[in-house]
Amino acid sequence: MSDKLPDYYFRVRDNGAFVFSLDTENRQRRIDMDQIAVVNIRNGEIKPQGDRTLSETDIAAITTWMEERVQTLAHREMDDIFRAIDYLNTTTHWIQSRATEEQLDAVTDQLLLAMHDMRNTLVRKKADRLTKKG
Repeated sequence: MSDKLPDYYFRVRDNGAFVFSLDTENRQRRIDMDQIAVVNIRNGEIKPQGDRTLSETDIAAITTWMEERVQTLAHREMDDIFRAIDYLNTTTHWIQSRATEEQLDAVTDQLLLAMHDMRNTLVRKKADRLTKKG
């Protein structure tokens, strides 16, 4: 562990985090974690824990974390899509080179429906973008 811990710890959860203030300046030199807020990045809400009043420093740290978290999640989402493209290519190769008839029977209808749905959605979205461009 590094010599200097951050002032805050964010326990990530769906749509946000629980925010803890960290304190190591005590007699036992142990890490005290005091929950100070709950954060919802979907709606931008910061709820102080209990009767606590958040300082400007607390709010600034939380806001910075929220902005960074939104960027991280957006990056991960795009990475997941590029991975899905890789999976589609890998799946195509598997179908062509190694899949047995039983395996193909098990997955063909589901794959065809998923690809049909995706294709329809992509075509509709592309048409909408082209229409907006003029």
